[in-house]
Amino acid sequence: MVYAKAVRGRGLNAPANIKSCSKSIVALLLGSVLDSGEIPDVRASLAEVAPSLIPSGAAAGVDAITMEDLVSLRAGLERTSGGNYGAWVSSQNWVADALRRPMVAEPGGRMLYSTGSTHVLGAALTVATGQSLLSLARNRLGSPMGIEIPPWTRDPQGYYMGGNEMALRPTDMLKIAVMVRDRGEFSGAQVVPERWITASLQPRARSPWSGLGYGYGWFLSDSGFVIARGYGGQIIAAHPERNLAIAITSDPLQPARSDGYFGDLMRVLEGPVLASA
Repeated sequence: MVYAKAVRGRGLNAPANIKSCSKSIVALLLGSVLDSGEIPDVRASLAEVAPSLIPSGAAAGVDAITMEDLVSLRAGLERTSGGNYGAWVSSQNWVADALRRPMVAEPGGRMLYSTGSTHVLGAALTVATGQSLLSLARNRLGSPMGIEIPPWTRDPQGYYMGGNEMALRPTDMLKIAVMVRDRGEFSGAQVVPERWITASLQPRARSPWSGLGYGYGWFLSDSGFVIARGYGGQIIAAHPERNLAIAITSDPLQPARSDGYFGDLMRVLEGPVLASA
């Protein structure tokens, strides 16, 4: 440990809402489920993995959306984030609402940042394994790494929210960063398959807002940072080449736009932090 400080808030050992860093956690769980064979391939379609999730009235082509499309936020469906977020979480069925939205791009094409896509992915993991997302997170990440994962928000059908509202202690966020930095290994154990981490860190798309690349659930900077990013300025970051692992929490109720506070945080990472490594 090089530097640790709680300037304000609840401290380093109290759970913090990691917001959309949750998307990166769900992506790690997909890697574990693929490794166990419970889902046969990252390019398996929603119709193959969890046909029961596809609602009547779904947009044409929804059945062919793959796990890869969902985890890389390239499902092609109208976004549920941004201005659509409130209506989506107020709906009676979050999965069905996300899958009934119109196709606005080809699946596997451009990045459409949408919590609904990761929520559908989380529900698909639950259907494929017979375990809730909470149980998967605890069994596949929490127990092997000594991480406490409390229950979080569930949708009206009981699926834990995939892509938002998880809580982790900053010290546990750092463990995730270390594990990703070390290609899936933590304290001598391979927690997530190395090949999945390698695949996750290959850019599949680029964010139209931040300009960062995006792999399987992780943002990728040109300088070599691997980043989980959450609303308000929550960050789990690793830089494998420089042997860095970083966790940052901020006020989860304040926006952190790419050209604002999040940009400030990136300048800290890519400036003094990177220079000190």
